[in-house]
Amino acid sequence: MATEVTAAKATADVRHGSSFLRTAIVLQTLTLFLQAVFAGLLLTSSYGETLHDVGARVTYGASMLYVLAAVLAWKPGGGPLRPVWHASGFLVLASVQVVAGIAHVPSVHVPLGVLMFGLSVLALARR
Repeated sequence: MATEVTAAKATADVRHGSSFLRTAIVLQTLTLFLQAVFAGLLLTSSYGETLHDVGARVTYGASMLYVLAAVLAWKPGGGPLRPVWHASGFLVLASVQVVAGIAHVPSVHVPLGVLMFGLSVLALARR
């Protein structure tokens, strides 16, 4: 009887952690898509730079949330460790992206942004 309750709680924890992880990936993917839109506005309007700057901060925050969600799905929820590695790698890419953007190196910044969006969509499809 106690084993059934423990197993049911563990299953609920995994499901809850997994849904938070999926939500974090959706948010990250959405912010990356909006960053591409804001980059286009950067080239065509006076307010595009402000939107892209604010969007960069939100996107970086979404990457940190992805790491938090992956850790919470893994450690207390009993999920796999692989999403933690993916989220951590993505945060490293986001850090490089920020540095390349601040340094105004579009030859790194633009392709890395495309790669990050593609990887985020892939992570979303795998969830």
